[in-house]
Amino acid sequence: MIDKNFVEYTCPSDTFMKVLKGKCKTTILVLIEKGINRFGEMKRALPSISERMLAKQLDELEADGILLRTVFAEVPPRVEYALTPYGETLFPIVKAMRRWGYIHQEKIKK
Repeated sequence: MIDKNFVEYTCPSDTFMKVLKGKCKTTILVLIEKGINRFGEMKRALPSISERMLAKQLDELEADGILLRTVFAEVPPRVEYALTPYGETLFPIVKAMRRWGYIHQEKIKK
């Protein structure tokens, strides 16, 4: 029987990692911040990720409120992604993580 007064505490760091966990999510954010904001452009910039996986990561980031997806009523249809104001709050953290990652990659090469 579960105690009704039991409260499960979630580590805020784990919550953060759940949002960014996924193939190339931080790189997707960097690409969008640099103006590479259409699916085809992202796919060309990330040849190691399948179209299905890229679509999944974009959907998850949109569902978490990190990205805004805009569909333009054109023929052929055009879809662009942008960081939401909430997503922009993540960007300094992503940049710091990537900076540390570059340092660590250099360290393990030696």
